[in-house]
Amino acid sequence: MRRGETRSPWRTLGSRNVYENPWISVREDSVIRPDGEPGIYGVVHYKNTAVGVLPVEGDHVYLVGQYRYPLERYSWEIPEGGCPEDEEPLRAAQRELREETGLEARNWRKLGEAYLSNSVADEHAVWYLATGLVPGERQPEGTEVIGVRRVPLREAIAMAMDGRITDALSTLALTTYALEGYDVAAG
Repeated sequence: MRRGETRSPWRTLGSRNVYENPWISVREDSVIRPDGEPGIYGVVHYKNTAVGVLPVEGDHVYLVGQYRYPLERYSWEIPEGGCPEDEEPLRAAQRELREETGLEARNWRKLGEAYLSNSVADEHAVWYLATGLVPGERQPEGTEVIGVRRVPLREAIAMAMDGRITDALSTLALTTYALEGYDVAAG
């Protein structure tokens, strides 16, 4: 790491909370920018960690589809949801898989973690591989009307690569898995 990479070039003069609900808070900071000029910076704080599950069964994966209100469009994704501060991310991932697909998994492995939009938000995400799937009963939340599809893994990875899947957490999970050595060409 080069000298100065860990020190902030921004100077915060003050902060004020602009908005808050059970899932996010938004604050606006008065700052001195790196160029020395005064400015503002808005920050969205996520109160939950985003968790995602890549449920793989042989050479197939389960995707869930739902209408995404902010985008005003339907979206195919991996099962995902929020993990409150007092819950372990793996437990939240297990809960989300069961709620959205009815599946439970015998085997779990963490695939990765990232910040999803670090220029304006602090949303942290963790995604897992779930295998050894056992069917059960879906239990969607009242805000969810979810479709479930079992698709060839090769097709799901292609969907992430060509823009048919646009959800960041889904794209990260599918490409991480592909880069780990899943032979996309062989399917």
